Amino acid sequence: MSVSKTAFLARIAEEQVEFLNLQFTDIVGVIKNVTIPANQVADALDHGVWFDGSSIEGFARVAESDMYLQLDLDTYAVLPWEHDTRTARCICDVFTPNGDPFAGDPRQALRKATQAAAALGYVYQVGPEVEFFLFKPSTTGELQPVPHDAAGYFDVSTDYATGIRRQMVKALQALGIVVEASHHEVAAGQHEIDMQYGEALRTADHTVTLRTTLKAIAQQHGLHATFMPKPLAGINGSGMHVHQSLADAATGRNLFWSGDGERGLSLLAKHFIAGLLLHAPGMCAILGPLVNSYKRLVPGFEAPVFVSWGQTNRSALVRVPRVRPHRAGATRVEVRCPDPASNPYLAFAVMLHAGLDGIERELMPPPAVEEDLFQIDPRLQALPTLPRSLGEALEALRADEVIQAALGPHITERFLEAKQQEWDEYQLHVSQWELQRYLSVF
Repeated sequence: MSVSKTAFLARIAEEQVEFLNLQFTDIVGVIKNVTIPANQVADALDHGVWFDGSSIEGFARVAESDMYLQLDLDTYAVLPWEHDTRTARCICDVFTPNGDPFAGDPRQALRKATQAAAALGYVYQVGPEVEFFLFKPSTTGELQPVPHDAAGYFDVSTDYATGIRRQMVKALQALGIVVEASHHEVAAGQHEIDMQYGEALRTADHTVTLRTTLKAIAQQHGLHATFMPKPLAGINGSGMHVHQSLADAATGRNLFWSGDGERGLSLLAKHFIAGLLLHAPGMCAILGPLVNSYKRLVPGFEAPVFVSWGQTNRSALVRVPRVRPHRAGATRVEVRCPDPASNPYLAFAVMLHAGLDGIERELMPPPAVEEDLFQIDPRLQALPTLPRSLGEALEALRADEVIQAALGPHITERFLEAKQQEWDEYQLHVSQWELQRYLSVF
């Protein structure tokens, strides 16, 4: 830890913190929390905070349940929305009783991935654009997909959440997260917040924090913030476009840029893109982890369907945003299929491993596609497509050894187990659409 125990305890006392939330995620990305009073923090620093891992999705079975949390003091921050009781939080790593990092900890999976990149001289940097909806609960408090406003892309006069988004941004900044922009998105009730580009592990921490922060601020206004990918039929779903690049670990220079390269891309960047495209089906279950995710990945709603890349084409899976000549260091690639329900630790880990595989094998991407793929009949299009359902995505993951290696055997097994159960339950469910369509006819 970069902060000493003495200094940390002194800071808690100075800031009059009464409680400390210890946060981590389960394998499928749900944020978990253990709260301890301030007078127990010293003991937590010395011995960790023990919990029953068998109660956490995908963590451990009953026979191997004991594990403990170790605080990452660099993630300490006071929660700005907790007014009654002064509360702070720390994001934690999970350890086994013998002191080893837990193989099922998603944060550890990303740490190992970034360490593999560092061994090659690379720093993996990412910048997510997180989309979400604000809905109005019913008078009884029941959650319903009723948009908070009727605004559209970048609208002002009909955007009733302008002030709410500003409060969200202020809360994020108070937590040490730099927000580059926020705005209304295409669909009614839909919004986007873009975080500053940065090192992958810290940015994943920020992404987890953003989700809890936005829900807390929305709740203060009687609203529900949801990161469900496709809560409403017939309109755009919510994505989490992830901008990414590799920097030189020694100099910080952006290794994706080349003044002589096509679209300003270096050969290394093209290898990375080729790896992303090759492994896109295999990592799709991680980037779109819900049954509902695949109702977003359909033609016509600004979400990718085809495994392609380009620069001017926003229907491509991998897009190369334009940069000004004097900002060549901002060269990056944008992966557009992830959604905000994904576990950011696992999402960043699999994309990094996919790109590194492309570099190691010196793969080259197919020719870029700049046509608008949203307007092309899929039956006439020869490009490969992403999985069309969670079931197909799970099969692709089972066939991709590189993506499985990025996750590790424990996470791979437990993730597939949990998501196969979700898919099986969905297949057995009789929906309201089926009843309306068939009940009176057959």
